[in-house]
Amino acid sequence: MTRQILVTSALPYANGHIHIGHLVEYLQTDIWVRFQKLVGNRCVYVCADDTHGTAIMIRARQEGRSELEVIGEMRESHLKDFTGFGIEFDNYGSTHSDENRALCAEIWQSLRQADLIVERNVERFYDPVEETFLADRFIKGTCPKCGAEDQYGDNCDKCGSTYDATEVINPISTLSGATPVRRESLQLFVELEKLHGWLNEWTQTGGHLQEEIANYLQGHFLNDPLRDWDVSRPARYFGFEIPDSPGNYWYVWFDAPIGYIASTHQWCKANGEKLEDWWKSDRTEIHHFIGKDITYFHTLFWPAMLKTAGLNLPKKVHIHGFLRVNGEKMSKSKGTFVMASTYLKHLDPAYLRYYYASKLSSRVEDLDLNLDEFVARINSDLVGKVVNLASRTARFAQPTGLSAQYPDDGGLFAEAAAEAGKIAELYEACEYAQAMRAIMVLAEKANKYVEDNAPWTLKKDPAQAGKLQDVCTVALNLFRQLAVYLAPVLPQLAEQTGRLLNAPMKSWDEAQTPLVASPVNLFEHLMKRVDPAQVQAMTEESQSAPAAAPAATPQVDSSSAAATPAPTTANAFGDTLEALTKEPLTEAYCSIDDFVKVDLRVGRVLTADFVDGSDKLLKLTLSLGGDVTKTIFAGIRQAYEPATLVGRMVVFCANLAPRKMRFGTSEGMVLAAGEGGTQVFVLSPDSGAKVGHRIH
Repeated sequence: MTRQILVTSALPYANGHIHIGHLVEYLQTDIWVRFQKLVGNRCVYVCADDTHGTAIMIRARQEGRSELEVIGEMRESHLKDFTGFGIEFDNYGSTHSDENRALCAEIWQSLRQADLIVERNVERFYDPVEETFLADRFIKGTCPKCGAEDQYGDNCDKCGSTYDATEVINPISTLSGATPVRRESLQLFVELEKLHGWLNEWTQTGGHLQEEIANYLQGHFLNDPLRDWDVSRPARYFGFEIPDSPGNYWYVWFDAPIGYIASTHQWCKANGEKLEDWWKSDRTEIHHFIGKDITYFHTLFWPAMLKTAGLNLPKKVHIHGFLRVNGEKMSKSKGTFVMASTYLKHLDPAYLRYYYASKLSSRVEDLDLNLDEFVARINSDLVGKVVNLASRTARFAQPTGLSAQYPDDGGLFAEAAAEAGKIAELYEACEYAQAMRAIMVLAEKANKYVEDNAPWTLKKDPAQAGKLQDVCTVALNLFRQLAVYLAPVLPQLAEQTGRLLNAPMKSWDEAQTPLVASPVNLFEHLMKRVDPAQVQAMTEESQSAPAAAPAATPQVDSSSAAATPAPTTANAFGDTLEALTKEPLTEAYCSIDDFVKVDLRVGRVLTADFVDGSDKLLKLTLSLGGDVTKTIFAGIRQAYEPATLVGRMVVFCANLAPRKMRFGTSEGMVLAAGEGGTQVFVLSPDSGAKVGHRIH
């Protein structure tokens, strides 16, 4: 029976351009959608730009134009990048649409009727110049604990204390430099705890989530009462005003996922369909593809909204890890923070589509783009094994075309046809890496056939013309099978193969029947080998490209030390003096006796949790081995999703005096490098170290 499937991927935020890290998700989704369409299922892929929020509002203000101009320009840029990588949406909308506004109102009313909305007055700082309430990151002042100046509104980098923004001494707004004033604002919350029992059942049964995600939710959220979800923001704010709460706007995380439905609605109107057939029908399967950083919203808040509104719940939420390049976080200084548009200037998008597919699985694992392996794998697999089949035989088959009957190939075509079911199951399960390996095994067998029969030698003997035609017929049919199996990953290769053999690919089943008595068109170049110089040029351009400041980042006085550019001289490994310039070596020496007083240990993260009331802290439980544990509050929330830390070995100071905080007592300090905020990198011991080892 033909399945009816609605697929979404996370909505890209309209405040930044697409980079190769984002593409992990959109390519994974596009491959899955193309596979579903190829096997004959009715599959619709919708997405949209996520357009609301303070960051968009501030960027527009800084650039002296309207929010609509900003989001309109970014939508065009996003679509250009997606198109460049062959990512095809059935509809690409915007959360700032009439359809989304109307649907937000309907779902909001459902939450009201279910008695899930509660209102509370919350005191916050307000910028009288910019006329907006300030998030903690937009407030700086003197630490109320140690007196250190120029500290953010919730945490002191000097003494490590946390506090409410309203406790900061001599606060200033980083947006305008004005002194903020205290002002109460009405905040609206969803009482998620009222759906705790149902959410527990939905997340833990039915196979909607990967097992590790279900366990993560159970261990970190569902074992305790669920927090009320703050779903409003006071004016000024770029978004939709809440109809029954004038002056308040739906928080971006309320209206963004509803954008999935709004984009579907736009597609329905354009294609004569009914929205209820896709969001209220038992026949429709909904599949979300998202990154692990937004697990919380898509597996708790979003299902709660859908359940309350009587809408279809996702059959599956497919969650993936992050992209690392050469084993590390993407880095502009190393040229590995590559924008999609920069990649397209230098390299074929098919390369990245295949490389990602060769690495992706159904598990929540980070994907590593090793640039040396990238070159080797494309040249070996795609050029050396797949395209090679056609390039070595097509020109010999062009005068006569394919044989009238399919020749004896020793069972190769039948063997490859029998693999169709297995490969299809792997695509369905998002086990792309296994699918690529299975396809390459078939490619290796096909290449051996060509090597054994040497058509270039047969061509020299006119008496062997018949055998030459048969060998080319077999080789090109085996190539066509591979092109069918790779079509979800390499749609352009599938189109080229269809033109070459006068047989456009429209169905997965075309790998079951060989082509015969068909003309072979003039061979067109299918794919070039990757030149390492192209990769080098891409990284060099990424290194030198000017970094666009985040829209929400306040302007820095050009006379300040922070604005002084760091020296760019680098050693043989590319290491510059940038970090050392920002934090020079201390001139005060310590003795070996001082050093040995610090008890540095290897620990393992048993649990990692968000800390209510703090934008910077995570609560970690560290094991020293056996049942010996330490509780630590670490200021790494902006850099790490808790789930990514569980099980990881870290280095920490075990004899730091316990510090009582309003969240609990911290019994040590995890060691990390970086400048703070999102640029924090937790240190790990080398392989072989054991939990409990002392650092000497």
